[in-house]
Amino acid sequence: MDELPDDLKPCPCGSGKCLSECCEPILDGSPARTAEQLMRSRYTAYVLGRSEYLRQSWHPDTRPSRVRIDDTRWLSLTIESTEKGGADDASGKVSFTAAFMDKDECRLLHETSRFDKIDAHWYYLDGDCRIDSPGRNDLCPCGSGKKFKRCCG
Repeated sequence: MDELPDDLKPCPCGSGKCLSECCEPILDGSPARTAEQLMRSRYTAYVLGRSEYLRQSWHPDTRPSRVRIDDTRWLSLTIESTEKGGADDASGKVSFTAAFMDKDECRLLHETSRFDKIDAHWYYLDGDCRIDSPGRNDLCPCGSGKKFKRCCG
């Protein structure tokens, strides 16, 4: 099967938009309008291996000296809820679940991330997270529509 042209590739963040119309402009320097947009762009940066973007989008007070991206295979992102974080807010929270493969095991990262806006730019401040595994009868995080036990489980 032929690969889609760059301007038609779906965005890894799961928005349903093309990458070129969703996270790519933010990864390339356009400011995110909301905390959720920044969250989605950071997930996409992990998928695409854009470590410098991740570092630059981290709040200056909590920014690490470098961001290391390993060989984790990210499968899906689901935004669970947002609290503030709109275009007119100075801070916000985004709760999400990101599915990934850790070696040969499917795992779920549940996080509530905090964001601050400085000079019209959103930054990731920190987050509270836990990691677990999908239940056998849950839908598979890979997006197949099958139960986890009949798919990646």
